[in-house]
Amino acid sequence: MRLWFAPQTCARVTLTALEEIGKPFETRLIAFMAGEHRQPEFLSVNPSGKVPALETDDGVIVQNGAILSYLADTNPDAALLPRPADAAGRTRILAELFRCSSDLHPLVTRFVMASMISTDAEDAPRIRAKAAEGLALQLAPLESRMSEQPWMLGQDWSILDAYLAWIWFRITGMGFDEADYPALQRHHARACERPSAIAALDQEERAQDELRARGLFFQPPVPGKTK
Repeated sequence: MRLWFAPQTCARVTLTALEEIGKPFETRLIAFMAGEHRQPEFLSVNPSGKVPALETDDGVIVQNGAILSYLADTNPDAALLPRPADAAGRTRILAELFRCSSDLHPLVTRFVMASMISTDAEDAPRIRAKAAEGLALQLAPLESRMSEQPWMLGQDWSILDAYLAWIWFRITGMGFDEADYPALQRHHARACERPSAIAALDQEERAQDELRARGLFFQPPVPGKTK
């Protein structure tokens, strides 16, 4: 398999899943600052120009939720997600996956990249503030859940925990106030200690070093924070 990715993006979740599976795979780095996501080579892989994109023997799979579901189904021994025998059980697992990809992820984008949502720079603070409100609403039940159990689905880790850890990393790294979420703080620390998470971060570090060497690494500034 070949994963097209960029460091710090949600492709980290797929990268963690691949490390968890433990089978050989390749990576291809996309440099957004060089516009590589809009070049024919990558658009032939994913016409949406987004990462992650995973090339498999079954074809190219895009969208994190679809990729994670595919990897869980084709690598059952890795236990990326529970595999209930009944349709209702499988649907509940999918609902948790969609909670990350459809409820939380769009809010992350608006909070972290508010200045890119609107061409009017004055709109950015408003977009970011509304995203923060939405995040607080969505994270409250997860904070309650994590105060009672170690992982999103109970006592056992799943790839959903890697997704939630990436979301937490992304928003707190851009100034989201984490003080009211001690359980989510603990969850993030646990998730980052997993060997697959460490291996994924090592891959990202190497990718970031490559981008820095090419003068193409961009770290968005935290709004309101001065150097």
